Amino acid sequence: MKVLVLNCGSSSIKYQLFNMATQKVIAKGGIEKLGMKGSFLKHKHEDGRQIVFEGEILDHKSGVEYILGILTSEKYGCLKSLEEIDAAGHRVVHGGEHFHNSEFITDEVLEEVVKCTDIAPLHNPPNLKGIHAMEELIPGIPQVAVFDTAFHQTMGEHAYMYGIPYVLYKKYGIRRYGFHGTSHRYVTKRACELLGRDISTQKIVSCHLGGGASVAAIKNGKSFDTSMGFTPLEGLVMGTRAGDLDAGVVTYIMEKEELGLRSANTLLNKHSGMLGLSGVSSDMREIEDAIADGDERAKMALDIYNYRVKKYIGSYIAGMGGIDILIFTGGVGENQDSARKGMAGGLEYLGIHLDDNLNTGFRSEGEISTKDSPVKVMVVPTDEELMIALDTEKIVRKRVNS
Repeated sequence: MKVLVLNCGSSSIKYQLFNMATQKVIAKGGIEKLGMKGSFLKHKHEDGRQIVFEGEILDHKSGVEYILGILTSEKYGCLKSLEEIDAAGHRVVHGGEHFHNSEFITDEVLEEVVKCTDIAPLHNPPNLKGIHAMEELIPGIPQVAVFDTAFHQTMGEHAYMYGIPYVLYKKYGIRRYGFHGTSHRYVTKRACELLGRDISTQKIVSCHLGGGASVAAIKNGKSFDTSMGFTPLEGLVMGTRAGDLDAGVVTYIMEKEELGLRSANTLLNKHSGMLGLSGVSSDMREIEDAIADGDERAKMALDIYNYRVKKYIGSYIAGMGGIDILIFTGGVGENQDSARKGMAGGLEYLGIHLDDNLNTGFRSEGEISTKDSPVKVMVVPTDEELMIALDTEKIVRKRVNS
């Protein structure tokens, strides 16, 4: 089976084509600046060939059509025809309380995804456009929705409820949903495979650290708690997101700066976090360069970032009553050894012993804890696209055979 995985954003489309017999990527790439001047597509073939196509790509349908054209082109493609694509898997950010698992896409499923657009107005609409584009361009193709929020639907009320009038939860579904679920699910599963452990017996803290960042507590294979909430804004200090913030601060700033709702939302999501604190960048590499040059604000920002992650790690260990595995993933978690040291260092009293020699320069998959560390500390590169492809294959095969 060949599965095309699509991740459609408001101005981008990322794609990977998998051969599920080997679980290998045949081709991958992405469209940037969709609907804007200077839009382009980067495409990479499994044999290493890379090409960039520049052109006017106006919307998601034309973008998906462009991708399918590249995949089947005689010169750059890897398919003889679109009939070789057996199924499509889509990242869908918000599934609300309705979806606890990935789902075969039907009209009824699409109706529920549309209902979630009020709480994910920036994410679900482009996700839906990708689904509709595939249906129009390859009519009848089996499609599967893999929800970022689904994995966290096992959280208990004590973890997901806010301290607001209960009627607002019942009326509007205001609660903590959590995100990055596909990533947390993949890396915890992979870590247990590498260690030869049964995930149903493990207490795991997974740190997905990138431009967006979240920490999740996974107890016995199920999400126990996670740092993101009703939206991806809650939790850690991120690249441009503020993270945890006293709601009173928001109203105070709005009053003093005379900001409307849209401007306040932009401030907290696009101009805060590491960018706002450091005044340098949202990119951790550039922040570390600034620190090396003696920038004190950049150092302060990094200290805040590391402390917030460490605080969540400790709180989740307390909540689960222990920990067996600590995982780092995402762009920062996989590549910034100094950040990992800043987050895991000082937690020896909880059984977390980082091996400085192993951690320094570590950029692959494996353990970075000392041999005698009661808690295994691991770096596991995330692969959300493979997880989406695996779910898609499983669901489509089950539907075909039922």
